[in-house]
Amino acid sequence: MTQAPGITLKGQASIEGRQLFAPLTLSLDAGRWTCLLGGSGVGKTTVLRLMADLPTGADFDGEILATDKTPVAERIAYMAQDDLLLPWATVEKNIALGARLRGQKMDAVRVERLLDRCGLHAHRGKKPSELSGGQRQRVALARTLMEDKPIILLDEPFSALDEKTRAAMQDLAADLLTNRTVLVVTHDPGEAARLGHAIYVMTAAGLTSVAPPASSVPRPVDAPDTITCRSDLLRLLMETTT
Repeated sequence: MTQAPGITLKGQASIEGRQLFAPLTLSLDAGRWTCLLGGSGVGKTTVLRLMADLPTGADFDGEILATDKTPVAERIAYMAQDDLLLPWATVEKNIALGARLRGQKMDAVRVERLLDRCGLHAHRGKKPSELSGGQRQRVALARTLMEDKPIILLDEPFSALDEKTRAAMQDLAADLLTNRTVLVVTHDPGEAARLGHAIYVMTAAGLTSVAPPASSVPRPVDAPDTITCRSDLLRLLMETTT
């Protein structure tokens, strides 16, 4: 993996002439986690898709730049809320899907390492229908890591999981994505309080920065500073969506 750059998105977006989000500047520090919260429809997923150069249906007037002055989109791995696993493929083949789509040979050594780190060795020959929700998300995370990109975009990746499994996946992701530039879109203030080196709340009017706890990521769910940050974020979200 090449060194992770910092990223800045600066601009505004509209859909059919209607403003989606006002002019804003979102800066992602290199090798750090940035969490983006906000109500439905304010453009959080559009921000992710703009960075990844994916279709959005929006008109964007702005720019997306990396601190190393090289293109951003080709260095991104994207993990969506749905695991998007191929139902007929095994865990191993789902993890190596990117290479197969590009007509490349699978890196068997890397697959083995990811199976081990994600706790999936015992499930490598199973189909997605044979896995629990947490196991499916581990496969999706392993597939994202298989691309070995320095920039990772996560769109509500663990929201469908129960709280215990979600916390475990947050811990795993924080470990496996060390030193990458990560942007997480989430509706969960607790997730942002645990994972964010930087935290922003997005509304149609722009961004509000919220100071994260000073402790290291991932923060304990029951730590006083985590709980306080979660409460502050929830209060701000309630104020901005009423």
